Amino acid sequence: MPAPQSFARALENATDLPEIFELVKEAVRRTLGAERGGLMLGLAELGGGLDGVVGAFYPVASNIIVMNRTCLRRIQETDPALFSPYCFLILLHEYLHALGWLDERGCREQALRIAAELFGPHHIVTAVAQNLGRFLPNLVYPVYGWRPEVEPEVELVRGFDRSSAAPYIG
Repeated sequence: MPAPQSFARALENATDLPEIFELVKEAVRRTLGAERGGLMLGLAELGGGLDGVVGAFYPVASNIIVMNRTCLRRIQETDPALFSPYCFLILLHEYLHALGWLDERGCREQALRIAAELFGPHHIVTAVAQNLGRFLPNLVYPVYGWRPEVEPEVELVRGFDRSSAAPYIG
């Protein structure tokens, strides 16, 4: 895994969501000494509305993070350079929830602290963590226990949380 000063380079070189998530796990391991394995990532069209859009959610006491495919697509269409920093921050935020940080404000503060420590105060990841609304003005954090109105069709991302997957021994 990358040395702290090379997290920015490692994120730039990440090619997919599983690689970004491995950086998230390393970031949390280095800064908080905590980790959790066995998570899945699902992508679903959660849409959005005039009140905003939820970027992702973690159903408490589950093993899945669900990211809004609508957000990912819009970022790719409008500002592709923001894709990896956004995904890192969203996955970091939801991973912190999976580790037991359920308070939204505390979770956002912890994500900002981790970003600043590993990427530095002027990196885009830190800037997004400081003010997500500046970059994505209609993105909102779900309230505790939020669930979509309609059960979304969730596509699981293959190879997610691969460092936690033990090889099959037959």
